[in-house]
Amino acid sequence: MKLAWIVAGATFVVDQASKLAVVQGLNLIERGVIEVAPPFLVFRMAWNRGINFGLFAGDADFMRWLLIAIALAISVWVWVWVSRENPGRWAQISAGLLIGGALGNVVDRLVYGAVADFLNMSCCGIENPYAFNVADIAIFAGAIGLVLFTGGDKDAPAKVKGSRKTP
Repeated sequence: MKLAWIVAGATFVVDQASKLAVVQGLNLIERGVIEVAPPFLVFRMAWNRGINFGLFAGDADFMRWLLIAIALAISVWVWVWVSRENPGRWAQISAGLLIGGALGNVVDRLVYGAVADFLNMSCCGIENPYAFNVADIAIFAGAIGLVLFTGGDKDAPAKVKGSRKTP
């Protein structure tokens, strides 16, 4: 489980460092938009008080604390689950990505009252109106990884190295 801790820590640091560099360092809060490589990459400041795409952003203060509680509960649950399962390398990496990203967004909600989203990417004539951040990418990749790399068939007989089934 050491690998999951390392990945979670690295994900958290990269997320927070990117937000600090872009949102604060480049003063995106006041500038609003910085065209890096338009339309492929634009820094566009967005404060997400809800979940993905701003869903459930109604009662801001109640929802803020509810989403913090949910993110922490999911992080603990994933950690306990992965600790008990003792999964392979890729599942541990996936768990670390999900936990590190979730904790990065929790810190945003605590510090700013909302998640700082700033990455906006468009391509091929399709304009993406939404912004996201490193934590969002990590949460998505981690969730997909946990689906793909956990939950092997528990009822299948264990394979013994070097043994052969004879007819």
